Amino acid sequence: MNAQTTEALAHPRVADLADDGEAFVPLAVTGRLHGDPDRVAAMLDAGSASWLRGMRARPAAGGMRRYEVDLRLRVGVGQAAVSTFRKAAYLDLGPAVETPDGWELDISWRAASAAPLFPVFAGCLVIGPRDLRIEGLYAPPGGPVGRAADRLLLHIAANATARWLLAEIDRAALGAAG
Repeated sequence: MNAQTTEALAHPRVADLADDGEAFVPLAVTGRLHGDPDRVAAMLDAGSASWLRGMRARPAAGGMRRYEVDLRLRVGVGQAAVSTFRKAAYLDLGPAVETPDGWELDISWRAASAAPLFPVFAGCLVIGPRDLRIEGLYAPPGGPVGRAADRLLLHIAANATARWLLAEIDRAALGAAG
């Protein structure tokens, strides 16, 4: 991974992981937060599966909470989705930790089936005063061929999936506030 790629990762814990050559690809996506950051952190930290439609909570190791969820990739322009692809996945969230700028949670996801065919992501979910951010690294499947496919198309899908998840968190926070 080159210096320019590493500089794109603002979170120091994630940037420290980015030294493994070409094996990992950085992912940094920001979305708008319309709710109260403290309420969002409490909602995610509560361990309830109610904040994401269709999600089921499961136990996980290492202080993480695991959720079974269908990650979604909308294909289309703007709000006009031509199609939505879904993939059953495990979404793991760590405890919410307060920082001077808001809150942080460890986050990761991986496919629930046919795992070698899909990327594995690990990073941080940052809850700021006005935005949500997912920042981390993912490993494209398939070695060098998978990394080439990632450069052509799959990175777009990874970004769109992260944007979808941020929008779902924001939607749930708005619902919890009302």
